Amino acid sequence: MTMAIKNWMAESKGYPLDVMISVVLVFLLSLGFIMVGSASTDISARIYGDPLYLFLRHSVYMVISFAAAGLVLSVPVDAWKKTDWLWLLVSFALLIAVLVPGIGRTVNGATRWISLGFMTLQGSEFVKLFAVVYISGHLVRRRADIDESISGFIRPLVLISVLVLLLLEQPDFGASVVILASVMGVIFLAGVPFRHFIPVISVFIVATLVIAQWQPYRLDRFASFTDPWTHQFNEGYQLTQALIAFGRGEWLGMGLGNSIQKLFYLPEAHTDFLFSILAEELGAIVAAAVIIAFAVLVLRGLVIGRRALDAGLEFHGYLAFGIALLLGIQSAINIGVNIGLLPTKGLTLPFVSYGGNSLIVSCIVVSILLRIEYEVRASNIEPTSRQKVDA
Repeated sequence: MTMAIKNWMAESKGYPLDVMISVVLVFLLSLGFIMVGSASTDISARIYGDPLYLFLRHSVYMVISFAAAGLVLSVPVDAWKKTDWLWLLVSFALLIAVLVPGIGRTVNGATRWISLGFMTLQGSEFVKLFAVVYISGHLVRRRADIDESISGFIRPLVLISVLVLLLLEQPDFGASVVILASVMGVIFLAGVPFRHFIPVISVFIVATLVIAQWQPYRLDRFASFTDPWTHQFNEGYQLTQALIAFGRGEWLGMGLGNSIQKLFYLPEAHTDFLFSILAEELGAIVAAAVIIAFAVLVLRGLVIGRRALDAGLEFHGYLAFGIALLLGIQSAINIGVNIGLLPTKGLTLPFVSYGGNSLIVSCIVVSILLRIEYEVRASNIEPTSRQKVDA
């Protein structure tokens, strides 16, 4: 089996794009396309008078996502490296603009969107990528300062913390967690001494306690998460309905389109809790396949990052690590929330859930990862070719 995998990987090197990532991407996008169509019909009919309204919008978002991914795929990775500071400034602009009265749009008590007429722009989705691009560039430029002094280590984290504070003003705690965890993960994987992390972890714990007191509803969410059935008609309602969906689906599911929970029992069935509807309709086996697909995608990203560092492409490696962590952390949080392992967070499942901004950014980050893999592969081929010519 191991030999067969090695042979397949060797044969796939002739393709312009990484085969493993491409296969996983097609699987997740196709499954998401089908499930959004199934999970959104009733809410579309009720709100918009057309059962296909959200499905058609999702189709448009997919076209936009493919176009954006194709464009980004043609951009050399060094272009991101040279402009990492610019993307940090864009992040600040997006997060400040959404808090300006008259610009930001409020939905369900959260102000996270900027209306563009034909669609809404959710800046926090793009800030996830931009934060990783910035920290990857900073690690390349200031690596000596980061290794030698705690001040050099903390300096970029101060800027990231300001981004997080702006996100908490929206509020968007889920995006804050993803950004902080991804940035810290990139720094750790870059080999920065662990002693620098100790004071930061201490501050993070204290900040978490302060935020819990500052926004008491988060404590309510935690209480309902630990015992959702006691609060099944209040804070634990979403989780209990999600668990019911898993129970109904069993191993093989009730069949595509036959979910009961999507009939207004489970809120956000086509977005945050689409994974539960997927398990109800297609069963635990397909749900497990989705988890495996994300695990493969994340592991492949980490391997590409390691190969980039071995090839001397530091920025490529750090950015690949960051992208792998972004996708892994967000998917893990979404799935964890759906199955009751984590408190409720407003995060979509990348590539699968309905959500234009999430889908566009997810496709862009995978496109960057594919470009990194292509350039790393090219860097390994070129020296070999020169050696043959010299011989």
